[in-house]
Amino acid sequence: MVPHLVTALNGPLLELERRLLESSTSIEGWLRRHWQQHEPPFYASVDLRNSGFKLAPVDTNLFPGGFNNLGPASTPLAVLAARGAIGRLCPDAKNLLLVPENHTRNRGYQENVAALAEILRQSGLEVRVAPLPLLKREGARVTVEGFDPCAILVNNDLSAGIPQVLEGLTEQSVLPPLHAGWAIRRKSQHFAAYDEVAGEFAQLLGIDPWLVNPYHASCGRIDFQARAGEECLASNVATLLERIRAKYLEYGLKETPYVVVKADAGTYGMGIMMVRDPAEVKDLNRKQRNKMAVVKEGLEVEQVILQEGVHTLERIDEKAAEPVVYMIDRHVIGGFYRVHAARGADENLNAPGMEFAPFGSEFPAYGVVARLALAAAALELESTAPR
Repeated sequence: MVPHLVTALNGPLLELERRLLESSTSIEGWLRRHWQQHEPPFYASVDLRNSGFKLAPVDTNLFPGGFNNLGPASTPLAVLAARGAIGRLCPDAKNLLLVPENHTRNRGYQENVAALAEILRQSGLEVRVAPLPLLKREGARVTVEGFDPCAILVNNDLSAGIPQVLEGLTEQSVLPPLHAGWAIRRKSQHFAAYDEVAGEFAQLLGIDPWLVNPYHASCGRIDFQARAGEECLASNVATLLERIRAKYLEYGLKETPYVVVKADAGTYGMGIMMVRDPAEVKDLNRKQRNKMAVVKEGLEVEQVILQEGVHTLERIDEKAAEPVVYMIDRHVIGGFYRVHAARGADENLNAPGMEFAPFGSEFPAYGVVARLALAAAALELESTAPR
């Protein structure tokens, strides 16, 4: 689709954009020092929401699956970034194994794998694509049909669990590390790390960290089918809504606050609901409970993260849109707008019927905030690494 973008910025975000431009040297130096101490994930994509007064990440994916939605201008940047990352891990690298999702009938996902493999090939690697069932374990290494890789790049989010065939590989690098998969990873841990990064960044720029950071909270175990944990959920929603209302009052904002309740582990836009009143989580019907109870690979939802809802004021051809920024190593390589004609400014756009419109480097603020989320992912993976 050919995008006609409408982006509306007002007071706080206009000031933030000005400070980002004025402080670009300080920001890049700060990020460089961060990468000297913390290894970034091999790749990531970050969903951003621009409300006009706030620009914040709302999700960070460490197994990005939309490389086919990037524009052609992203390919040279992606190749350079991949070459640098692989070169540090395997200086003499020739072979790389790309492990996709087991179920690849989705045409869009197949195109993603093909686009990612082409990026890796252009970086100078011999690439073999093979799902988990085809891998063979030979001691501390994994091979497939005689192909012996230096590194294994996983594009399977491991929602079904940590595959035994990839555990304990002492002679090969597995990217990202296995604990980045949804069998172990939790969004609440990521946003706790993001709190730390956003706080340091806000201090560097002299801004309110709320302008780049969505409030969030969590509660204990929840069972949507048995209606267990609803009181805790409603109480936390009420508290979070009050915090958001206080900020809206501080900045003179007229929008209606809302909270996004998400499965703490999982992706593909599953296990998500928007809440504007605490009573809504007590009155879920059976269909709504079923929708929230299970996510990808049949993974049962036992924990949720409550996240401040960030409206999107971005439109493409009169349709609600949100930017998704892609990174390899520590570099932004491009991104696209997720666009949905049937969804509103305060709804989840990652749903059937969505479209994609690529963009390049024309929005530097996107790249800065996305890299804050990448920096948080680096801290997150360090803190959750198995001993």
